[in-house]
Amino acid sequence: MTARLHRHAASIQQLYIDASRHDKRMAEFRQHAQAAGIEPQAVSAKDLDALSKGVRHQGVLAYATPLPLPKDIDEVLDQLDEQAQTPLLLLLDGVTDPHNLGACLRTADAAGVHAVIAPKNRAAGLNATVRRVACGAAETVPYLMVTNLARTMRRLKQRGIWLMGTDGAATAPLYSIDGKLPMAWVMGAEGTGLRRLTRDTCDALIHIPIIGSVASLNVSVATAICLYETVRQRQSS
Repeated sequence: MTARLHRHAASIQQLYIDASRHDKRMAEFRQHAQAAGIEPQAVSAKDLDALSKGVRHQGVLAYATPLPLPKDIDEVLDQLDEQAQTPLLLLLDGVTDPHNLGACLRTADAAGVHAVIAPKNRAAGLNATVRRVACGAAETVPYLMVTNLARTMRRLKQRGIWLMGTDGAATAPLYSIDGKLPMAWVMGAEGTGLRRLTRDTCDALIHIPIIGSVASLNVSVATAICLYETVRQRQSS
């Protein structure tokens, strides 16, 4: 909610807060809202529960208009071409856990990812859990669900995007990639990794070096590591 206040305050039509909350965090949130020109309406916890219709609200609830996000990947890339920006995309091949998806979206927003792409089947949608875990990123990062992920990947290649997949069996380490290229990180599902066709469509496969005894990393953690290696290279160039 704080992210929406900072970036898109005009989209918030009504804002409610729990009248029984007098802690420092709520006081700071109220100050953020007032600084954005919005006066929160304090209501009882019971009324807030009724307004939220069963959705977990953490003491804050807002009615807001949807943000105008791009409808497809070509629209995203056309905008980046106009702005002369180097694309950074994230493809999630079958991430079904809403907590993992929310965490991936939150990291994607922080790392400046321009769009997150997932298949319509075998993937989590933008439900209430995803939005809560994403902490506002579900409203700022385009989440494009496509019918055929492999076809979309081939389309990205036609647009000059390099597809970097992660695979524990790959020989090349993460640090061998050129993060300054227009690129998309392709991350596999929890437990099973990339599907064969997705893996075969990637331009390159890398592994994240693991020094300890664990066999693999959570997909949201692996996503953060890969994205921020790209950020590190781009900012150091």
